[in-house]
Parts: sequence; structure tokens; C-alpha cells
Amino acid sequence: MTTTLPSTIAGRVEHELVVKKSRFIATLQPVASVADAEAAIAALRRQYWDARHHCVALVVGHHAEQQRSSDDGEPSGTAGVPMLEVLRQRGMTDVVAVVTRYFGGVLLGVGGLVRAYSSAVSGALDVAAIVRREVLVEVGIDVPHGDAGRFENWLRDWASGHGAVLGEPAWADVARFAVLVPPAALASLTEDAAAFSAGALVPVRGAERIVDLP
Repeated sequence: MTTTLPSTIAGRVEHELVVKKSRFIATLQPVASVADAEAAIAALRRQYWDARHHCVALVVGHHAEQQRSSDDGEPSGTAGVPMLEVLRQRGMTDVVAVVTRYFGGVLLGVGGLVRAYSSAVSGALDVAAIVRREVLVEVGIDVPHGDAGRFENWLRDWASGHGAVLGEPAWADVARFAVLVPPAALASLTEDAAAFSAGALVPVRGAERIVDLP
């Protein structure tokens, strides 16, 4: 079975929500570490230096193992935790969400704040380009130069039909093809390559890799 990991986003996105004259500006940014997230938060505080609140939720790690949130002066539990819950429910990781609030003079109450902060993050995710992640197995196949073109065409078709990712071949004394394969498709690749080549080509299994997929 293919191992599916939490997803991330392709790039920074912003989404603005106005509730009873308060502006909620949600900024989502992909990050590789908590340190990256903290740098992004600091930059947003400088960008929106005159805002009253900069509430934060972040999830980092291939398995979303690091999670943090901050209400930044809003009533406890009304901002950071609802924002973090949106990221959890949407299966996200390696992303920091900052919602900057410009107070509009009207109190929203606990329920109103929870809805506003969670809706701001949800709206930003709706416009973000989502990047899926999976654990795939790297497989190498050595092919004589004379058969490389024909085999590459076959392997490209095979990969597109099995959720695999074909890399560029390396040329040496033979053509070496590298393909990232879902674990469940490894046996099929071995059998199909043998059938295509009358048993001449033997895929060699390598390490597992975490791969970003569009």
C-alpha cells in the first residue's frame, strides 16, 4: 500500500476576511523547520507592525510531529488553537499560518473569534496549491544503450499507470534508469520489466524516499 503523508503548500498565500469591521489577514507559508516558521512570523510582524494581534499556528515534520499555536493577546483558545485545528483537519504539515488582526472596534465574543480565525486559515488553504507527499521506493534498472530508447518509452507509460515517478537516465557503459515506485507496485514492476525484456532486465530496489507530488 502507498504510504500517504500529510500534505504541504507550494508557496505563500494570503487571504483577507472582514468581520464587523475587523480585518483578519491570513498568511500561510511553507517552512522546513520551526526556525523557518519563527523567521516567517517575525517578518510578518514587521510587515504589519501596526496590527493589534498576530496569531499563529504551525505544523512541522514529515508526520506533523511538531505543532505550536499562539493567541497573541486574544482570549485563550480563541485564535491559535482553532487555526491549528484547521491545519490538522486538512492534513497539513511544514506550514505556518499567521492571522494578523486589525481591530475594528466591535467585540466579536469567543464564538465569533473562533469562527473568524478558523475561517481565515480555511479560506487561505482553499486558494493554496496543495502538494501531496508519499513514501516511494527508488528502483534502478540498467539497460543496454541499444535498447534504451524503446525501454524508456515503455517505462514512462508504466510509471504513468502505476503512480510512479521517472527520473532522467544516467548514461555510462549502460543507460541507468531510476524510477520512484509505490511499494505496492514493486512486484508489478519486476514482473512487467521481465516480460518486456524476456527476463533480461532486473530492477534493483533502493531506499525509500519522501516525494512531493502535485
